[in-house]
Amino acid sequence: MPSYVFITGGVVSSVGKGIAAASLGLLLEARGLKVAMMKMDPYINVDPGTMNPHEHGEVFVTDDGAETDLDLGHYQRFTRAKLSRKSNVTTGSVYNAVIQKERRGEYLGKTVQVIPHITDEIKSRIRMLTAEPEDEADVAIVEIGGTVGDIESLPFLEAIRQFNLEVKPTPCCFVHVTLLPYIDAAGELKTKPTQHSVRALRDIGIQPDLICCRTGHRTLGPDQRRKIAMFCNVTENAIIGAPDISPVYAIPLNLHEQGLDQTVLDVLQLDVPPADLDQWRGLVEHMTCPNEEIHVAAVGKHVAHDDAYKSLREALCHAGTANGCKVRLEWIDSEQFENGISPEDVLKDFDGILIGSSIGKRGVEGKIRAVQYLRESKKPFFGIGLGMQIACIEIARNLLGLAGANSTEFEPETPHPVISLLTEQKGVKDMGGTMRLGAYRCVLKPGTKAYDAYRLDMISERHRHRYEFNNAYRDRFEKAGLTFSGVHPRKDHELMEIAELTDHPWFCASQFHPEFKSTPLKVQPLFREFVKAALAEKKSRGH
Repeated sequence: MPSYVFITGGVVSSVGKGIAAASLGLLLEARGLKVAMMKMDPYINVDPGTMNPHEHGEVFVTDDGAETDLDLGHYQRFTRAKLSRKSNVTTGSVYNAVIQKERRGEYLGKTVQVIPHITDEIKSRIRMLTAEPEDEADVAIVEIGGTVGDIESLPFLEAIRQFNLEVKPTPCCFVHVTLLPYIDAAGELKTKPTQHSVRALRDIGIQPDLICCRTGHRTLGPDQRRKIAMFCNVTENAIIGAPDISPVYAIPLNLHEQGLDQTVLDVLQLDVPPADLDQWRGLVEHMTCPNEEIHVAAVGKHVAHDDAYKSLREALCHAGTANGCKVRLEWIDSEQFENGISPEDVLKDFDGILIGSSIGKRGVEGKIRAVQYLRESKKPFFGIGLGMQIACIEIARNLLGLAGANSTEFEPETPHPVISLLTEQKGVKDMGGTMRLGAYRCVLKPGTKAYDAYRLDMISERHRHRYEFNNAYRDRFEKAGLTFSGVHPRKDHELMEIAELTDHPWFCASQFHPEFKSTPLKVQPLFREFVKAALAEKKSRGH
């Protein structure tokens, strides 16, 4: 049976529980332990698949096709934990499971209640995380979404309180992440909100073992540390300061220096070797001391919300580090190219341009105009998901002369449906978990940019889409110079996964989402090569 660490949050939402959980996972792995990771979210949506990225951030996808919270992206980038459908639990999925059991008569006519039935279901999900032999772990880290004191989180907090009692004598460790606001007029960090947050947690029956204090750009002082320890019933060495640090990958090192991992291990009564963090320290040093900088544009529509493309941002960071440079990313709203503004005027000074995925028709024509400029000007271009479909539409219109070419997603009656609905998606009406999701095989064509990037005959990447390239147009595209360098083999017909132009320095697009598998220690090959091409573009312009 694994040991368990439960991470809760207080005072405000988005306090950094995901980074704290991921950092702890990394530190425990550095000591030779195997970790499992889980995020429990208090919203009633069954999964994040239908949630607006402006509200919730990006939808992260696992190998087994789960649409999950973006915090699982943090877990993957920091740890080696196996992430799957088991790794993300929502209130909606819990209630849905309980209601289905009630409908099947599994409760034998009993009154179904939050306690014990909802809390029992939550506890069963925690146990399921490491139930199978392939999922065994030394420590399971479970992050509870939301904020202590919110009504939505109460069933999860009650469940972990019960769980702690049920697994005894195996110890559990409770880590509370909280905010210390700075009041300018007083000139100090205030501990009272944290005291109230911990009091609310203790009223539920949970005493935190550690308190991780977010302090912004300020340092937690000894007076605040003593005050928190006294009023929150923890020792001073269990008060961990968590200032804002850049890059984010330096945070585990800061927490380690304060003894976070050792304190957790003491609570869990685990005796393990010291942490080996040499490789991670080297990584952070490379990130903080780049040789040069490149300027990359991401053309999209969710440009006002950074978390909408969180994994993409991080993948570019990883690729920059691999190429010895910093990637300065700027978001460009594609709609401006539909309103008389020339793509050349906006994009000419960038070293590389990327177009990612989005949902809906808004801004699509602007993206098509941007791709035309990038193709004709020979600037490095990387399309992802919808970005590949946009590239195919542009080539169809302007190279193949197929007037009105489009995707049936945007124009159902288009005379040239070069992008059309996946066969298996026809008739699908329910949203959430019904796209082509998760990891699929992709066979690479030797002698192509994709093959040179991966150096493999076959790869596996994660998907999230409903539409695909229409193979009825494949021959015409290939005659025009577009090579499909990666395909997914299947009995009925091949799916085009990667497209690239043969007469362009670097024009490459993928239907899958390579950003979902990128980590700082295992850089995604297409991102690495895109950044390399952007560096070459910068040097060619004498910058």
